[in-house]
This record gives sequence, C-alpha cells and structure tokens, in this order.
Amino acid sequence: MLRRLFSAIRFSRPDQACVLMYHRIAALQSDIWNITVHPDEFEQHIQILSKQATVVPTEELVAALERKEIKRNTIAITFDDGYADNFLVAKPILDHYKLPATFFIASQNIGREEEFWWDELENIFLFCDYLPSVFTSTIAGETITFDLGNESRLSHDLKQQHQRWDACEHEPPTRRCALFLQLWQRLKPLPHAEQQIQLAHIRQWANIDPSTRPEFRSMSGAQLQSLGDSNLHSIGVHTISHPALAHHPKEFQWQELLDNQAFLTNAVGKPINLVAYPYGNYNHETMEVVDQAGFKGAFTTEATGVKNTSHKHRLGRFQVPNLSKQAFEVQLSKWQRTR
Repeated sequence: MLRRLFSAIRFSRPDQACVLMYHRIAALQSDIWNITVHPDEFEQHIQILSKQATVVPTEELVAALERKEIKRNTIAITFDDGYADNFLVAKPILDHYKLPATFFIASQNIGREEEFWWDELENIFLFCDYLPSVFTSTIAGETITFDLGNESRLSHDLKQQHQRWDACEHEPPTRRCALFLQLWQRLKPLPHAEQQIQLAHIRQWANIDPSTRPEFRSMSGAQLQSLGDSNLHSIGVHTISHPALAHHPKEFQWQELLDNQAFLTNAVGKPINLVAYPYGNYNHETMEVVDQAGFKGAFTTEATGVKNTSHKHRLGRFQVPNLSKQAFEVQLSKWQRTR
C-alpha cells in the first residue's frame, strides 16, 4: 500500500529541468558573494553531470519549454558576466567532457583591462594596505560619512576576516566590510557612468590608481569570437554595463539589452536569442522589452526549476557555489526536487 502511494506521488510530480548558474572558475583570495568555483571542484561538477544527467544546450531547453516537453533530469549550464576565466578555464573542461554551456556576456569590458565596479570596490576597501580614516561622499543626493577608526591600516587579522566573509549569509565582520557593503548597495542601482564617477572619487580618496588585475579581466574580443565559433557552446545577452535593470526607465533597459545583443551578434556572427538579467533584477517593463525584442528565453537568479508551466521570460536558475564532489551531488539532487 505504502509503495503504491509513494510511486503515485513520485510519478505525479511535474517534470522539471534545472539550469545551473556559474560566474567564475578560479582560485581567488576571497569570494564574498560565494560565486567562484575552484577549477578542480568545477571539473568534478562536470564529471558528475556527464555521468548522472542529461545536459542539453540552453536553446534546446527553451525550445522544449515552448513545446511543453520539459523532461526530468535535464540540466542546462550557464555562466554570467563574461570573465576571461570562463574561456581560459571553464571552456576547456566543458569541451573535454563535451558538455554545452551558454555564456551570458556583459560587453562593456570586453577587450579592456577595466575591472567590474564591484570587484574594484571590494579590492579597495577589503584589501588595500592603507586607507584614510574618514570617508565622505555624496551618492545619489545622500551624503555618506564613515569613520574606519583603527582599521585604516589592513592588519593580518583584518585581511583574514575579509577573506572568510560570506556577504550573502553574514553581517559585515569589520568596519571596512560595513563601508564596502553600504557603498555597494548605493552604487548598484546607478548607471555605469555614475558608478565610474563615484569610483574615481573613491580612488582619489584612497590615493590609488584604477585596478587592472589580470585575474579580474573580462574576455578579450578574440576570446569572445572563439567562444562564439564553438559548435558546442552559445552566447547570451547580459546587457552592456550590467545595470540593475528594474531601477531604470524602459528606454534605458531597451538600449542596454538591444545594444548588447547587437554587439554580441556582430562579434560572433550568430543570432543571439537568450538573455540573463544582471543581478537577477527585472520588472514588468524588462519583460515587455524582452518580449518585444523577440528573445526566446530570459533567465533570472530565482532558485526554481524549469517546468512546462514556467514563463519563458522568467526562468529560474540555481547558483552553484564552490562545492566538493559529494556536496555537489547532494545539492544537485535537492535542486532537482525544488519546485
């Protein structure tokens, strides 16, 4: 009796697919947002997926959704932002195991040494050896004044605390972390030009030059083109400057999305029909733009599976942290059951 009951429950559950979201495949001194996977761990993830799941191109998954033919145990792999390590580290591993992935590219920094604003901000406040004791700035009409106290000089203990900090799960452990997080929250909704003005002010205050660390670069134009030439992988839209779209007018959103699409289409010589919302941030106007522009699918950062009833412009993904082989297997099983 119980066996029949459990069997009925199991087979009545709607079929769903999982879309995995990676950002960085690297070995970094810190990972405060828990979005960087070590190359060794990433290869173990891919080994598991190659043996235990049906990994399909993201385009194939979206096409299956349109036909209402989503199948259980189907996985799609995605990457956000366009860091060079996606090409240099992740792609060779994926190629070796012949697993497809879609790379959603923010094109502002392609072929440039400039870092993403959040990486440079983190480096300044969490890892600069010395900062002035008092910070003052006006951002979006609000004046921020913050006293770092005895944290002006970066001690060994402070550095270790910063390296261990998980900003998604824990409150800032130091005053430097608190100031960083406050500024990150203020800068995130701003357009790129205003973010750069504020960064220039912060650099001047800290008496440092713009950060151009090789491990934080985006892909070069040649790397992007080579990735686009792959018969295994695909490219997706992630806007020009990675704005939090819902904080901006519809016209701004349209320009960010369509200009990015045009740039990427020209770079790889192929149609670009999928989009991922930066920060997972969107509103009804964003979805209107995506629909009017004819995108076949759009992805959020909402931790949900893709079912036959899913909205094609509000598809969930699961952020993959730096999990060991065993932990990834357990988490993958949980994701496959997440409704």
